[in-house]
Amino acid sequence: MKKMLVAPLLLFLLGCEHWVLSPDPHPSPSRVFNYLWEDIHHRYSYFEEKNIDWLEIKEAFSSRVQDDLDEKELFELLGEMLFELKDGHVNLSSEFNRTRNWEWFQDYPANYNWLNIEQRYLGRDFWISGPIRHRMLDDILYIDYRSFTEKIGQGQLDAIMERANQAEGVIVDIRSNGGGNMSNAFLLASCFTETRYQFAQQRFKNGPGKNDFSPWQIMSVRPREGLRFDGPVIVLTNRRAYSASTFFAQMMKANPKAKLLGDDTGGGGGTPVFGELPNGWMYRFSGSQTVDMEGHHLEEGVSVDIPVGLRRRDETRGIDTIIERALLEFNTY
Repeated sequence: MKKMLVAPLLLFLLGCEHWVLSPDPHPSPSRVFNYLWEDIHHRYSYFEEKNIDWLEIKEAFSSRVQDDLDEKELFELLGEMLFELKDGHVNLSSEFNRTRNWEWFQDYPANYNWLNIEQRYLGRDFWISGPIRHRMLDDILYIDYRSFTEKIGQGQLDAIMERANQAEGVIVDIRSNGGGNMSNAFLLASCFTETRYQFAQQRFKNGPGKNDFSPWQIMSVRPREGLRFDGPVIVLTNRRAYSASTFFAQMMKANPKAKLLGDDTGGGGGTPVFGELPNGWMYRFSGSQTVDMEGHHLEEGVSVDIPVGLRRRDETRGIDTIIERALLEFNTY
């Protein structure tokens, strides 16, 4: 009797596993469209702040959804709809393309020339500590951090902080750093404080109503347990500093010993949440809101304390106006 029950049970479990884990290979375009619209309707966090009428957008795009659309036509239509969210954290990914909205930086000056930094400010004798490059510029430690994606090791931070404590000040350059792992932002910020301090508040969307959010939670920076630097710090930013870079900029702006210099960051204050469509395409969008301690949304970017642009005349001579201004700023401390 037991043997007779095993086979049906096994078939049932295998059937359930297939149903749960495998996308429908032939879902209708209308089913895919409605699935995406509905999930964003419930979990997207910035409708009210961006004055977006998602019901109106559904009405405008649903009339274009026909069951004879091929996959590339459907992908393009969904990409157009997602573009209406005006959000750099919103993407739809298939095996053949990935949608994106980069308007948060495209209409702004770059204020960044990597070749000049590499040739003039890093030179040949810079150190490489994991994802971070650093070099002494006279008595100032210049730190160049291109992406928060790769983890910073504790030993690497010790090496950087040991050099920082031999300097009179530190420059942290996160221009054109598109973000990455938030834990690295917290870790680096923790190197520049001796006390815990608050820098922002965050809440998550948890329902379709405009006020369906979790309670606000305070976000804080705690001092690192290892070597730290307690002197002045200047953080260089531009509009292409996004997501985790915006969070790091806000962490440092709330630090009384730090200043932000350059151009405002590009924003990206919403934590991405993810989903999978019935046809297997993956998507993400902002599922939270983050505001500074005065209530300003980080989605709009973090403003600098000292606005400085890259002068074309300096750039053609291999000089970075923003780095040079930062070096001069240490004379005012």
